[in-house]
Amino acid sequence: MKKSDWRVRFSILLILSSVLLYSFHYFVFRDIHHIFLYLIGELAFIPIEVLLVSLVVDGVIKIRERQGLIEKLNLIIGVYFNEVGTTILKYCTSIDPKVDQIAESLIVCPNWEERDFKKALEKCKTYNYEIEFHKIDLEKMNEFLLSKRGFLLRLLENPNLLEHETFTHLLTAVFHLEDELSSRNLSELRQDEKEHLAIDIKRVYMASVSQWVLYMKHLKNTFPYLFVTAISNNPFDTRTKEEIEKNIKATYYSK
Repeated sequence: MKKSDWRVRFSILLILSSVLLYSFHYFVFRDIHHIFLYLIGELAFIPIEVLLVSLVVDGVIKIRERQGLIEKLNLIIGVYFNEVGTTILKYCTSIDPKVDQIAESLIVCPNWEERDFKKALEKCKTYNYEIEFHKIDLEKMNEFLLSKRGFLLRLLENPNLLEHETFTHLLTAVFHLEDELSSRNLSELRQDEKEHLAIDIKRVYMASVSQWVLYMKHLKNTFPYLFVTAISNNPFDTRTKEEIEKNIKATYYSK
C-alpha cells in the first residue's frame, strides 16, 4: 500500500510541475496558441515514443539479458560436466556394446565447424542407445551419485535453469536415477527392478550425450582454451591423453 501511495504522490507532483511550467510560459509570453500547438504536438508523439521504448528498446534489452543468461547457464553446465557429467558419460560408454557406432561421430576436433556439430547432434538423435546391465556396478554408481547429491541440489536451486529445458531434463533424469538406486536393495534386485533401472540409466545416457555435444559447441565458440581441455577428456575417445594432445597440436600447427 505504501508503494502505491508513493507512486500516486509522485504522479501528482509531476502533473503539478507541468501545470506550473505551462502557467509560467503563459505569464511570460501570453501566447496560449503556442502552448496548445506544442502541447498537442507532444501528445501526438507519445504513441510513437511508447512504441520505441516498449517494443524496440525493451526488445534490445531483453535480447541482451537473455544472451547474458544463456552465458551464465553454459557456465553452470560446464561445472556440471566437470563434476558429474563427464564421469557419467565415461561410465555409460563403457557398458554400451555398440558405442563404436556413435563414438566415431563424436570425436570432436579443434577444426570442427557448425555443420560438424549439427551432424553429431543428428547422430545422437538417431542412435539406438543400449547398455549391458550385467556389467553395471550399481553400488559404485549409487555411491558416486550420492556423493554428488549436494552439488546437484545446489544446481536445481538456481531459478535460471528453468530457461534451459534440455539441461533441466538431464538433471531430472540424474536425480530420478539416484533416487531409484538409493531406495532399492541393489544386491537382491528382481528382474522387473533391473529392467526399470536399465531404462533409467539409458535415459540419463541419452540426455547426457546431446547436452555434451551442445556444451562442446559452446566451448568451441566462446572458450577455445577450455575447448581444448574438454577434447582431451572426451568420453567417446579411447585414445590415450598423449595421443589426443599430439593430434590437437598437429591440428593447430597445420593452420
